[in-house]
Amino acid sequence: MIGAAVLALLGVDFQRYPVDPWQELSRIGWGLLLPGWSEATTLIQALLQTVAFALLAVAVSTPLGLLLAMAFRWRLVRMLCAALRSVHELFWGLIFMQLFGISPLTGLLAIIVPFSGVFAKVFAEIFEQQSPLPARAAPKGASVFIRTLYTLIPQSWPALLSYTRYRFECALRSSAILGFIGLPTLGFHLETAFKQGQYSEAGALMWAFLLLIASIRWWLRPWLIVPYLIAAIWLLPDTIGFSDGGSLWRFVSVDIWPAALLAGDWHGLLHWFSVMFSQQVWPGVVQALLLTQIAVVLTGFIVLFTYPFASRALVGPWLRWPGRFVLLVLRCTPEMVLAFVLLLLFGPSGLPVVLALALHNGGLIAFLVANASDAAFRSGQARADDPRGLTRYAYIETPRRLPALMAFLFYRWEVILRESAIMGILGVATLGFYIDSAFEEIRYDRAFLLIVVTALLNMLVDSLSRRMRGAFSQQTNIT
Repeated sequence: MIGAAVLALLGVDFQRYPVDPWQELSRIGWGLLLPGWSEATTLIQALLQTVAFALLAVAVSTPLGLLLAMAFRWRLVRMLCAALRSVHELFWGLIFMQLFGISPLTGLLAIIVPFSGVFAKVFAEIFEQQSPLPARAAPKGASVFIRTLYTLIPQSWPALLSYTRYRFECALRSSAILGFIGLPTLGFHLETAFKQGQYSEAGALMWAFLLLIASIRWWLRPWLIVPYLIAAIWLLPDTIGFSDGGSLWRFVSVDIWPAALLAGDWHGLLHWFSVMFSQQVWPGVVQALLLTQIAVVLTGFIVLFTYPFASRALVGPWLRWPGRFVLLVLRCTPEMVLAFVLLLLFGPSGLPVVLALALHNGGLIAFLVANASDAAFRSGQARADDPRGLTRYAYIETPRRLPALMAFLFYRWEVILRESAIMGILGVATLGFYIDSAFEEIRYDRAFLLIVVTALLNMLVDSLSRRMRGAFSQQTNIT
C-alpha cells in the first residue's frame, strides 16, 4: 500500500497556489480562540435543525436497515444495499434536490437512503456473530421476522444500540455538510462565514458543533427519544417540497438518459459515452483513486504517531487529556469542513483533500485504537515488569494494536474513497467536480452516469477492502 501511495504522488496535483497561508491561518486561529456570534437565535436554530435532520433520518433508516438485514442472505438485497450506501449523502441530496427543491424532504432522504444500506450491512454482520442455538429452539415454521425478533435481536441488542448511537454521530456530520448544497443546517452558515472571512462566527459554529457531538452521551437518553422526535418534526423548515407525478416520471424516464439513447441513435450514444469516458469518467476515477490511496497511507501514519498520546498505557494524564481532545476535534469535524478550511490556505489542489481525509480518519481510528489500548490496560494485561515509554510503544502496544489498526484502516478505505469523490464540490477535479458541474448545467444524463460510476467504484473497493481485512477480522470487531 505504501508503494502504491508513493507512485500515486506522481499523478496528483499538489501544487500550492499563490496564497499566504500563514496570514489566513492566523486569522482562522484568532477566530477559533475568540469565537463570536452576533445573533444567538440563528446559531441555535442552525444547531437544532442539524440535530432534527439527523434524528429523524436515523429514526427512519434504523428500522428500514433492520428489515433489510433480515433479508440480507438474498443476493439482490445485498446488491441493493451496496448500491444505496455507495453513493454519498451529498450526491443523494443533489439528486433529490432536482425533484423536491431545497426542502426538508431532500435533506431527510439524502441521509435515510444511504444510511439504510449501511444499517442493513452492519446489522446483518452483527446477527451473523450471534449464537444459532436460540433460533434452533424456535417453533417449526416460524418466519424469519419472528426468529430475528425473538432470538437474534435480544442477543445482539447491546451491539445494535452501540452502533446506532455511532451512526447518529455520523448523521450529525452528514446533516451539517448538507448545508454546503443549500440546506439550512450548520454547514450552510459555516460556508458563508468562511467565504466572507468572518472567522469568529465560523469559530463559534465549529465549537458549538464540537460540543454538540462531545455531549451526546449526556443529552441523548432513551426516554427522551420520543419527545426529541416530536420536537424535530416541529423544528424542520416550514417549506416541504413535493414534485408532481409528471415531473418525477419525466426525471426518471427522460432526463437522466442520454438523448441519443432515447432517440435510438446508437452511433451517437457510442460517441457520447466515448467523450464522457475520456473527458470526465476516466480523469475523475483516476484522481479519486490516487487521492484515496495517498490518504489511506497517510491516515495509517497519523494513527501510529497520535494514538500513544491518548493511551493511558503510554502517557500520563498531562499528555493524555490534550491528546484525546485533539483526536476528538479531528473525528468530530467532517472531512468536508476540514477540506474547505485547507482550501483557503493552500488553494484548490489535491493537498487539502488528502490532508482533510487523513486528519479526520486518522483521528477517528487513533481514538478507537487508544480506547482498545486503555481497555487492555485496565483489564490487567499489563505486567509490573513491562517496559515504559518508547520501548513499550514499539515492542508491546503497537504490535498488539496493529491487527485492529489495519482492520479499521481497511474498513475506512471505502469510506475515504466515497468522501474523496465529494471533494469535487469544493473545486478539486474528482468525480464530484464533474457531477456538481453536470447538475449546475442541468445535464442530468451526465450526472447520472457519473454517479453510477462512483457507486460501482465504491462497491469494487468495498469488496476488495473486505477481503483484505479478512486476515484481521478475527482479532478485532470493527462494528
